[in-house]
Amino acid sequence: MDLTLMVVLVIALALFFDFTNGFHDTANAMATPIATGAITPKTAVALAAVLNLIGAFLSTEVAKTISGGIIREGDGGIAITPEMIFAGLMGAVVWNMMTWLLGLPSSSSHALFGGLIGAAIVGAGFGAINYAVVVSKVLLPAVLAPLIAGTVAYLSTRLAYRITTRRGAVANPKRGGFRYGQIFSSSLVALAHGTNDAQKTMGVITLVLVSGGFQAVGTGPEFWVVAACGLAIAIGTYSGGWRIMRTMGRGLTEVKPAQGFAAESSTASAILASSHLGFALSTTQVASGSVIGSGLGRKGAQVRWNTARRIAVGWVLTLPAAAIVGALAAAAAHLGIAGIIIDAVAGALVIGIMFLVSRRNQVGHHNAISELDHAGEVVKIKRKKKKKKTPQVEVAE
Repeated sequence: MDLTLMVVLVIALALFFDFTNGFHDTANAMATPIATGAITPKTAVALAAVLNLIGAFLSTEVAKTISGGIIREGDGGIAITPEMIFAGLMGAVVWNMMTWLLGLPSSSSHALFGGLIGAAIVGAGFGAINYAVVVSKVLLPAVLAPLIAGTVAYLSTRLAYRITTRRGAVANPKRGGFRYGQIFSSSLVALAHGTNDAQKTMGVITLVLVSGGFQAVGTGPEFWVVAACGLAIAIGTYSGGWRIMRTMGRGLTEVKPAQGFAAESSTASAILASSHLGFALSTTQVASGSVIGSGLGRKGAQVRWNTARRIAVGWVLTLPAAAIVGALAAAAAHLGIAGIIIDAVAGALVIGIMFLVSRRNQVGHHNAISELDHAGEVVKIKRKKKKKKTPQVEVAE
């Protein structure tokens, strides 16, 4: 196949992955504020989309980690062809769609890394992977970031409730003011998501341009790449991702305004710090860890550990599962044009089937959020009215 055409196909698939990343991760920013009634569903996804787009222009450190870090490329490195990148993206897209169908907030980032690693190993051997970068900038953040964010969310929730709890009262009705704070904190998460997740696709497109000889080795994403990726993830974010929204909003714990604010603030802090350091972080893992931490921090809240275990299993399986699909797609790509066609047709067929299955049980803002209405009710303090003593009149006999 003509090299230019292959590069165009890879870019198109990368942007589609970016789109799936958008609707897959909308819940990271907007599940909790929607759950508490801080913002309406349609307004939430529109705001998140705009902020994802803005965030995509703020940094390119994560993109450089992918384009010139995880996969060895360039002088003295081992070349990975556009066909192999196409195969890796196919693995990431298929896994993203599967977890979306299941309503499982898995990591789009690790799906991408897994797909690329599996394809690179089949296409160029084990030496094509820079394992030091994988460990330091992918695996370690995957373990540490959710724990740190969860701990911060736990402490922040405890502090918020201690400050706003009055002596002798269960809760302060003014605590509902945290809803207004949630608009800011959730917006910060959406902005942070754009600075991290949109860059991963920028890195992939830059990688394929370098491998195809259309861009110099060691250079960062071009402006048009940044703009295209920002738009793709923004459009995906606007489409909603309500299945995962339901899991994040009510599946892990019942969310109240104060703990929602704490969870979002800790999530945004972790993501922004990771973007600055070039860590290709899983925003989904961070958001899930924050929600669990906030649930543990509020007295009376129950963390649904069965759901948490399902999510944890998804975290563990994501990278290797996407790597297997990417490896299989790469093996087919070795057949040349016929292999690329097989990959494209098989991928489109699997995605189409999952979409049709999802239509049987549609989840949208009309039914995903209706089940969350009670989660956001602010506790009201009922004061007992003192009964007035009626004077007793003694009647003289």
